[in-house]
Amino acid sequence: MSNRTELPIGIFDSGVGGLTVVRQIRRVLPREDIVYLGDTARVPYGTKSPATVIRFATEDTRFLVQQNVKAVVVACNTASAWALPTLECEFQLPVFGVIIPGAQAALERTRNRRIGIIGTSATVRSQAYNKAILASDDSARVFSRACPLLVPLVEEGRTDDRITRLVLKEYLTPLLGSRIDALVLGCTHYPLLKSAIQRVVGPGVALVDSAESCAAYVREKMEALQLLARKRRRLGTVQPFVTDEVERFGDLARRFLGSRTEQVWRVDLPS
Repeated sequence: MSNRTELPIGIFDSGVGGLTVVRQIRRVLPREDIVYLGDTARVPYGTKSPATVIRFATEDTRFLVQQNVKAVVVACNTASAWALPTLECEFQLPVFGVIIPGAQAALERTRNRRIGIIGTSATVRSQAYNKAILASDDSARVFSRACPLLVPLVEEGRTDDRITRLVLKEYLTPLLGSRIDALVLGCTHYPLLKSAIQRVVGPGVALVDSAESCAAYVREKMEALQLLARKRRRLGTVQPFVTDEVERFGDLARRFLGSRTEQVWRVDLPS
């Protein structure tokens, strides 16, 4: 097999939200080629049972492995929360999730050890962030809140209007009552709400962008594994695949990524 470092990084998500992870990985690793899979036919994962999330994540990873990637990034918080151990056992290549990097970043940012988590219902139900934070620091207090209305608002492009601010206030007020000083944006859609969230929580709460912390973590780990494309002079490409809604993906991709991608292809995932 030719030099593995030249192969692309595979990234999957239940839909378009994982493009925030793609954007951050491109920022820190601009020369890496990326193959992205958005499972838009079965989105959202955040309302599904753990067994279903594990099955979908396994099918997504298998597709990326068939594209000959050198590592897989699980850009979906829900899939990271439920499926990561299974994926690490089942596939013979490095698999990275968003939870551990987000938990580590939260512990670095908090001063009073009171950390808030917002995410989908499934991510919050999994308690994955709580477990990861408490495993590193059992003196921390973690307060979680499921925010199911936020993803549809982001996908409708309503990242900072009156309705979004009302919904954010409703979700975040109880966390502020718990005196948090760091808030993990535990869903890849939420970075697009950053300025609206910051206005609601105020300057005293540090926002932890799980896409940003994931990108830094992937760079560090792939450097250690000597898997980075060192010799490449050109900028990396992004090749997207989706399981449904090709046209809609193209529009959302420009908003989430802020740049163009290769042509989007629709694929069927064999179960």
